[in-house]
Amino acid sequence: MSPIDALDLVELAMWTVIVMSAPAVVPAMIIGLVIALFQALTQIQEVTITFVPKIMVVFLSIAFAANFMGNQLNSLMTVIYDRIESGF
Repeated sequence: MSPIDALDLVELAMWTVIVMSAPAVVPAMIIGLVIALFQALTQIQEVTITFVPKIMVVFLSIAFAANFMGNQLNSLMTVIYDRIESGF
């Protein structure tokens, strides 16, 4: 395997990780901003208020996006397997 092939596989794997993490990270970030705005408006400065809603949103988003995430991982493994089969 040439260094270019290895770099291409690493790049593909990194993009797959970014795409797979987006369904959990984006909703958590949005909920965090909404709760921070609520805390700033009401002057309630409690750290634990953000924890429960974020965890619930992350779990729900992972549950709803599990099929998408599995397909992304399957696509990555198919590309890697095809390159191994073809001998790079």
